[in-house]
Amino acid sequence: QVQLVESGGGSVQAGDSLRLSCAASGSPFSRYYMAWFRQAPGQEREFVAASRWIGDRTYYADSVKGRFTISRQNANTLKLQMNRLKPEDTAVYYCARSSPGYSGTAYAAAGYPYWGQGTQVTVSS
Repeated sequence: QVQLVESGGGSVQAGDSLRLSCAASGSPFSRYYMAWFRQAPGQEREFVAASRWIGDRTYYADSVKGRFTISRQNANTLKLQMNRLKPEDTAVYYCARSSPGYSGTAYAAAGYPYWGQGTQVTVSS
């Protein structure tokens, strides 16, 4: 059984940095897409970043490109380095994992059947 646990959220000022972590149990990250999504109050869950094991390719939402970096620390730990945070980055951040062999788009939440419980990030101006 796959379990994903996020950590590293908190309350910061605009311009600060945070690093989120996602620890997986049950299966290593290899051969999957791993991603970060976020959901602000009253809004739909949105794609933030994803990492594809094959070719080590990464994907980013335009709103975070150049500020956020997704990386895999090891086979069971996913990171999201968030720099130059803005108030509009405030949301609950979720770690997600695709099914094995998934070959669809990295950007759609529907491609990720496994989710963590989320970690709150609050950025004040």
